[in-house]
Formats: sequence, C-alpha cells, structure tokens
Amino acid sequence: MNQLIVSFITADRPGIVEVLSDLITQHKGNWQKSSLHQMSGVFAGVVEIAVSPENSQLLADKLATLAGFKIQIEQVSPEQEPSQSQLVLELTANDRVGIVQEISSAIHHHGGNLLKLVSTQESAPHAGHELFKAKVTIAVSPQDIDAMIVALENLADDLMVDISR
Repeated sequence: MNQLIVSFITADRPGIVEVLSDLITQHKGNWQKSSLHQMSGVFAGVVEIAVSPENSQLLADKLATLAGFKIQIEQVSPEQEPSQSQLVLELTANDRVGIVQEISSAIHHHGGNLLKLVSTQESAPHAGHELFKAKVTIAVSPQDIDAMIVALENLADDLMVDISR
C-alpha cells in the first residue's frame, strides 16, 4: 500500500469531510488518521490515506483538482515503530507571545521530537486573563525524560505540566 499525506484548507461549509471521504472511498483508499479543524471561517486538515499503488496517482490527481481547496499531497513510506518512549504532556500557562517557541525549544534541546501539538486559548476562570492550554505528544529517549520535564517546568512559574506515559 502507498501512503498519501494530504493537507488542505478551504472555506468552511457543510459537507467537506463527506466530499473528501467519498473521493477516497471511490479510489479504494483507506482514511487512516486525520486532524481536522475549523478556525476563523476556514476548515483545515491533514489526512493520512492508505491506497493501492494502482489507485494512488489517480486519487492524488483527483484530490489536487477539488474546487475551492488548497491541497498539498505527499507520498510517504510507512514508519517503523519508534525505539523512543512516547509521552503525552498537558500544559497550562498564562498565555504570552512566544510560549510555543519556548516549549518546542525545551523539547528539542532535551532530545525530544514533537509528534503532535493541539493548543487552545481560553479565558481563565475567575481571573479573566487568557490561558494557553496544549496537549503535546513527544517521542523521547527514556534517559532524557526527567531532564526534559524539569526544563519545561522551569520555563515559567505559571506553567503546569501533567504527564502520561
């Protein structure tokens, strides 16, 4: 099977996922993983599709010509299982400019590889200021985990880190 990674952005409207999934099904593709989001009036996402070699190019061509979509398509080889540990971190802090850069830098400089980042900005209960909340999945060698967590916790007094292993 070939793997296609499809990233897209389009004006938000009902039926976007149906259009994509119908096209993928018509070409005997298997929708494997995705992350889809409505933001500021647009709908954006990334979809991983498994498709047979004989249908891969035709599916990619059809996806590329969808009206109203800006699409990028990459054919990739499936990854082998990582030898590193995966951690899920839930981070909460007062929102500020540069917070994602600080977090990603601490992860990178302590041997981690950021696999997934989902973040939101919310109003703090009873305080009214903005909070940054993120759920981060990282791959890291077991010997680097403790140093990375300490580095993240030391970014700011208000940064809380909850860890799932």
